[in-house]
Amino acid sequence: MRVSVLIAMTTAIAVRAAAADTPVAPPIFVSDPDIEQLVKEVSAERIQRSIFVLASFKTRHTLSDPLPSGDGIGGAAAWIRAEFNRASADADGRLKVDLDTFDQNPVPPRVPNLVSITNVVATLPGDSDRTLVISGHYDSMASNVLDPNAAAPGADDDASGVAAVLELARVMAHHHYHATLVFLAVAGEEQGLLGSAHWAQEAKDKGTPIEAMLDNDIIGSSRSETGVVDRGTVRLFAQGVPPVKAPDDALLALIRNGGENDTPPRELARAIREDAAAYVPSLNVRIVYRTDRYLRGGDHMPFLERGFPAVRFTEAAEDYHRQHQDVRVENGVEYGDVTGHVDFSYTASVARVNGAALAVLAQAPAPPSNVQVEAARLGNDTTLRWDPPAEPGAAHRVVWRETTSPYWEHSLDVPKGTDRVTLPGLSKDNVVFGVESVDDAGHASFAVFPSVRRTL
Repeated sequence: MRVSVLIAMTTAIAVRAAAADTPVAPPIFVSDPDIEQLVKEVSAERIQRSIFVLASFKTRHTLSDPLPSGDGIGGAAAWIRAEFNRASADADGRLKVDLDTFDQNPVPPRVPNLVSITNVVATLPGDSDRTLVISGHYDSMASNVLDPNAAAPGADDDASGVAAVLELARVMAHHHYHATLVFLAVAGEEQGLLGSAHWAQEAKDKGTPIEAMLDNDIIGSSRSETGVVDRGTVRLFAQGVPPVKAPDDALLALIRNGGENDTPPRELARAIREDAAAYVPSLNVRIVYRTDRYLRGGDHMPFLERGFPAVRFTEAAEDYHRQHQDVRVENGVEYGDVTGHVDFSYTASVARVNGAALAVLAQAPAPPSNVQVEAARLGNDTTLRWDPPAEPGAAHRVVWRETTSPYWEHSLDVPKGTDRVTLPGLSKDNVVFGVESVDDAGHASFAVFPSVRRTL
């Protein structure tokens, strides 16, 4: 937990940092009643219905029947679109529902022939074009990734994620946000993250300012195949240093200055964890410092590859007997991703975490830009500076922690109009700093790790 130092200051700031052994009162958290209401409105029963409907299609394999009236992926896409439209109608038409359809050329071996892929997109416009994306994939597969005819209910992987996206669209469409929200149901995930890669590339080409992307993939079960049950934890995978062959100057500077644990995805994950603790304390967000699990990948990865901060939610206790398996009983063991093994209450809790985090980030100002720590001369003080976001009236908060600590431990609120702060006696050599943007209601952006400024 952070401890806070709250002081009255003018635009010229010099503060004495609290010593480690000095008792400091915990920060006062000001809860947003609208977000509390949003969390309450998320319905496990509606999520259950969505999962049952999606799993009722014979298969949602990307290469299966494309007809909207069929029992393959085309029928599933038509139903998801209808649900988004219903949610929009219930909210006075506030959701803009579109189909993002494209022709995918063969990609051997998983795409042996030309196939049409459709992403279903619902957009909730905000006061700005700052964009937050939440995603789940609606395609499924059985044991053979190339079999478009085998039964593949995909209840957990990933009807659970799509059900969470649908439910948050239903609920959040009734609320107003500063940022624009995109509720995204993609296809082609099992064939190589094809739908998400297409949408992310289109967003990059259009210059869409995607501030954060939350992928929900396999969030529906609380029991592993060994019988371990964990209803109180969800994993959040957050990439550190991206695996690129040739790091650019910004990435090299990040590594050189000890920021390998403070990439935008990890700062996003920290913010989500804090928002979850405030609004959904029954579910612990366990941040995992990896892009994804071994041998697996998710729809957040194409966003990461294109420079957008993205993270992945996945249940804590996976059952691999249920994933990518033909429905069968073998040697007394049940296989197959069927609805009977989904924990709908748990899925709803994960959806609530997503909703709370999205709502806080969507109401907060954009993160500050050009955050820098001054290092023009040797010294035991720390001076930070930044460029405020475009939104009028944004204040800022400096956060810091020990270099060996995973989460922010201390914070200092600074007044509006401030773009430079000095913390005497708190050495930049000993701790990790970040700067957040904050509005009057206390909604905070995720933190930004400072680059080094070598001139005064």
